[in-house]
Amino acid sequence: MPLHVPPAPAPALNSIRTALGSPTAVRTPLLGSLDGPFELELPLPVHVLDDITAPDGPPTARLTGWRFLIRDTERTVASAEAMLTADGWVFSHFSEGPYVSSAELALSQAESLSSVHQPRLLSIPELYMLTLWLRGDPTADASEGHLAAEDLLVPLTPAPPGIAAHRAYRAADLLPVLTLRLTRTPLLGSSA
Repeated sequence: MPLHVPPAPAPALNSIRTALGSPTAVRTPLLGSLDGPFELELPLPVHVLDDITAPDGPPTARLTGWRFLIRDTERTVASAEAMLTADGWVFSHFSEGPYVSSAELALSQAESLSSVHQPRLLSIPELYMLTLWLRGDPTADASEGHLAAEDLLVPLTPAPPGIAAHRAYRAADLLPVLTLRLTRTPLLGSSA
């Protein structure tokens, strides 16, 4: 089934278009070597999960940006992110790291699922982890950060050791594993 990709805010999209057309914007090596034209595809809201070990209920994430894949005439070459500031949406950065091909693969895999999802990105800074978050409610407000137990999380490459990249996990199954990794256990024989 197709993914229900939410529309990006116009100011976020415009900030990236402006950066792509700017001769002074810092570009990635590959992006800087190409003349374009470039297309912006698959805008995904970026949410950050700051404290997954908080004991006060189900985790929530906050919207921090929108990330777009950038295609030249033949292939996806980079990504671009707009971030939310007190003054609104502004261009943040271009990237061509492992995220680009990993996100493309995860989105392609998500297209083959039997139910419709809203794709998002979920960053878990405590684990240096980025996941494709497949929200079970495809009509949800893209800025809302509630993680439902049935939502799917697909870790992108590189995933933390012991967590398979490009495998869809239910949020209810993956979050306890991640929480356990972050919970410090005192060594035997040591006093806390």
